Amino acid sequence: MIQRNLATLFLLIVFTNCQGQKSAVWEDFKKSKINNTTAILPDFSYVGYKYSEEAIPNVAFKVFDVTNFGAIPNDKISDKRAINSAIKAASENGEGIVYFPKGTYYINTNEDDDRTILITSSKIVFKGEDKSNTILFFENDLAPTDPNKLWSVPSAIKVKAEKKSKKITRIVKNATKGTFTIEVEDASKIKNGDWITIAVLNNDKDFVKQDIYPLKPDPKWTSITKKGVQVNEHHKVSKVHGNIITLKEPLYYTIEAKYNWSVSTFENLNHVGFENLTFEGNWLKKFVHHKSPQHDGGWSILTISEVTDSWLKDCVFKNVNRCATFSSAAASTAINISIEGNIGHSAVHATGSTGILIANSKDKAGMHHSFGVGGGSTSNTVIWRSEYAAHTCFESHASQPRNTLFDNVSGGFFQGRAGGARLNLPNHGKNLVLWNFNEIDEAEKDFRFIATDSWYWRIVPPIIVGFHGSGTTFKEDEVQVLESLGTPVKPASLFEEQLKLRLGKLPDWIIDVKKKM
Repeated sequence: MIQRNLATLFLLIVFTNCQGQKSAVWEDFKKSKINNTTAILPDFSYVGYKYSEEAIPNVAFKVFDVTNFGAIPNDKISDKRAINSAIKAASENGEGIVYFPKGTYYINTNEDDDRTILITSSKIVFKGEDKSNTILFFENDLAPTDPNKLWSVPSAIKVKAEKKSKKITRIVKNATKGTFTIEVEDASKIKNGDWITIAVLNNDKDFVKQDIYPLKPDPKWTSITKKGVQVNEHHKVSKVHGNIITLKEPLYYTIEAKYNWSVSTFENLNHVGFENLTFEGNWLKKFVHHKSPQHDGGWSILTISEVTDSWLKDCVFKNVNRCATFSSAAASTAINISIEGNIGHSAVHATGSTGILIANSKDKAGMHHSFGVGGGSTSNTVIWRSEYAAHTCFESHASQPRNTLFDNVSGGFFQGRAGGARLNLPNHGKNLVLWNFNEIDEAEKDFRFIATDSWYWRIVPPIIVGFHGSGTTFKEDEVQVLESLGTPVKPASLFEEQLKLRLGKLPDWIIDVKKKM
């Protein structure tokens, strides 16, 4: 059965199962590249470090060994001051590896202050000698900045640009998603290679209606009904000609100039990395969602914000409440991440970001919210060939995330774990794509995305291709695309195939990762 309604862009496709069949929506995507038309699927190939065109580098920066700044592993005495001193020296050098030899380093002990360890310079890499034996141990939890706000516990380590982004011009002409150019009023402050943010915040009723169709705006969803549709896409400028700006990657949202779209600078750091480390907390209680600031975030470890071309790789998070967040970031990667120990609040996710890749990672603990996306109009996130436990589900934490691909992901799948306050619903906007998703918990009949008995689960009808495993079925009027239910499709990975189509071949780093799986 095929139903199309181009006026509303609501599409439902249901195909009979056929072992290893080629995906129809994939064929549609390929044809769109030939015919220069708009595809059903977004282009998810522009994610990750250097848009996944290159491997994360083994940088040859000068090494700043924390033991040369006073850190003594395994002595149970705070090493926080030594770590901050090494960061300062590396920053003053213009680049550097903050290096941790084997051992356990103590942070946030009774003798420490509660201040976050800050990285405010580009080209700073935290690197351990061996992730299994190089441990950053966070002894005590941090207090919330506001005791009445459970979410206000700061991260123990944070990356943040010091310069503030500024609005510089407005967009004066419509532009279709999937295209690469915008026309602005004045491009004189924009040059090749700059990073910019393309943004809108508008509560026009027609705009809200088309953004979440076929969901109906709920008066209690005040973030979108009162404040408005929010889009914040971070893009790299490829070329400037007059007032025409050509982007490195495509637009992910159709721009209608009448809604007052703007362009701002996107101040960011680059080549900030964390690798070969275990981040271990002291969270040993039974987790209860929203019981207290400590339960929700007492051991919040890492926030990587306002960065491009940065990474988190070959790291372990153990006994923590929140693992890592890419916040207001772009073109960055988390890869080969393992989450272990006690169940906490959240795994690794993107919020307010564009083009984040979470790859080949395993949530063995089964955090309350596993891999996924937060709010702030996160766009074009890919969770690729990753796994999480059967007792939890992916995260989609409201506040207008869009264009999210779960590609060859294995884990639990059920309602209610997406997250998000009622005022920030829906949980996900257009283009949630589940591609060859392997469900490992119990099957559900006529799974719902819209009309549930609770208030906390509302997702714009997703694209579901090759969903298999337990035998869950779906309400066909609550999905945009339902293809090959119960049987994986070809291509096995949408991200890989889109990247291969764009570059002409798969990058060597992806081939290497797959060999080690």
